[in-house]
Amino acid sequence: MTDINKEAISVLNDLIETSKDGQEGFKTCAQDIKHPELKALFVKRAADCATAAAELQGTVRSMGGDPETKTSVSGDLHRRWVDLKSLLTGKDEEAVLNEAERGEDHALKAYKAAIEKIDKHNLVGIRDLVERQYHGAQRNHDQVKALRNLARARS
Repeated sequence: MTDINKEAISVLNDLIETSKDGQEGFKTCAQDIKHPELKALFVKRAADCATAAAELQGTVRSMGGDPETKTSVSGDLHRRWVDLKSLLTGKDEEAVLNEAERGEDHALKAYKAAIEKIDKHNLVGIRDLVERQYHGAQRNHDQVKALRNLARARS
């Protein structure tokens, strides 16, 4: 396996972890929220993240690598923090949306870092995939932020 392939697989595996973190984070949000439309949105976003992870995993396999299958340690710690915070402060709509936005902030940073690595190491074979998924993460972030702002205005 070439060094370029190893670098590309590393970048993609980092994004698989990020997608898995998003999947689990949105599942947690769906469990924590009472509002049926928000619950449905979070379930859909969890499924979207699972689809993104599966697409990345397929690409890693096609490059001869072993795809990541788990969430990140930092994502696991964040979800535990959210669970603890929810026990102490309650699971109101704004708080859940704040945590969802924080998770999407992390995803955007991960995708931006991946694009920088892709450009630095000239990993053109995966750029379109990563950029397309980055734009999806940006849309998720913007939607969650808008919903959070609405919840904040109502409270």
